[in-house]
Amino acid sequence: MIEWSDTDIMARDAIRAFVDKEVRPKVDELEHGELLPYTVIRKLFREFGMDKMAREGFEREISGERGGGSGSAMSSSMGMIMAAELSGVSMGVLTAMGVSLGLAASTIRARGTVEQKKRWLLDLLTFDKVGAWAITEPDSGSDAFGGMKTRVRRDGDTYVLNGRKTFITNGPYADTVVVYAKLDDGSDVDPRDRPVLTFVLDSGMPGFTQSTPLRKMGIHSSPTGELSFDNVRLEPDRLLEGGQGDGKDSARSSFAMERIGVAAMALGVIEECLRLCTAYAKERELWGQKIGSFQLIQLKLAKMEVARLNVQNLVFRTIETFQAGKTPSLAEASAFKLYASQAATEVAMDAVQLFGGNGYMSEYRVEQLARDAKSLEIYAGSNEIQITHIAKEVLRR
Repeated sequence: MIEWSDTDIMARDAIRAFVDKEVRPKVDELEHGELLPYTVIRKLFREFGMDKMAREGFEREISGERGGGSGSAMSSSMGMIMAAELSGVSMGVLTAMGVSLGLAASTIRARGTVEQKKRWLLDLLTFDKVGAWAITEPDSGSDAFGGMKTRVRRDGDTYVLNGRKTFITNGPYADTVVVYAKLDDGSDVDPRDRPVLTFVLDSGMPGFTQSTPLRKMGIHSSPTGELSFDNVRLEPDRLLEGGQGDGKDSARSSFAMERIGVAAMALGVIEECLRLCTAYAKERELWGQKIGSFQLIQLKLAKMEVARLNVQNLVFRTIETFQAGKTPSLAEASAFKLYASQAATEVAMDAVQLFGGNGYMSEYRVEQLARDAKSLEIYAGSNEIQITHIAKEVLRR
């Protein structure tokens, strides 16, 4: 794949028109918390019939019909295009949608029973309800499994959950939350090596507390919060895989998909920065000349275009991989994430510099793009962790 198909371009233009009409004029409201992203996302679902397609796909999937697929409403290319178009204007909207669908819903789809899917999955796929995916903790960000302190113990036929999660996208407002916890079975096994179980919780359960949104450097339109569990009693029907599988495998699969998505998000940031900077270079005058005539400005624009081409090619590779019925490995996904996030951050910071004093002002938008882009180097696992995954794979060859 070396370019977008005609169908891709038609989809991109339709999504771009929606973003220009429904998202771009509301960026300030989204950034300041006056408008939650879920209102925009639900309108997006209705506009493109994604809720209807998800419902039809889900019904086929549950009935076991061929072609039921995952019940998702998007092809791999449309998903990547949507991620890029949204991220270039309001990355938080894409993040809120992506975590609910790509992490919470996908985990239930992959690990849940038919009854569990009927109970939770459809409402997430149609975005009638908001999902969250809770693994990160205050003391175990990069050491997600070994340092996990959230514990669950058996109590007769039920489980009791205690602990705390942080930096949880959609945490403050989620209706359905997928939670990972270490099994505390009283054995002599080192706590770092104990099995991880995966449960589905509903908001409002006794002992389950969702914080107000945390203040962040960027992606302000994506509500992020903390979750607390104080002797939350869980029935066995909330346990995914019936406790037979290790939640670590489920989480690792989600890590790969999350990191792949970063490439599309980075592409959106780079494209928007290049668009804004090109227009500014053609209009802004200094010493009687358009600044686009200065070589240092041209160098910044040229580097942005190189980054755009490189990250776009990563996105094309991802689409082709999915279309071939394959999934990128965790190490490959980490490589995509590492390069794309660095490229987007460098481009966004260059954009601020190109705009000069104006770039530091929120009204020119490159300031927001720089804050949002930086999150990509931390989001979905810090870039330092990506280096470890990539290097280990290289050394195994």
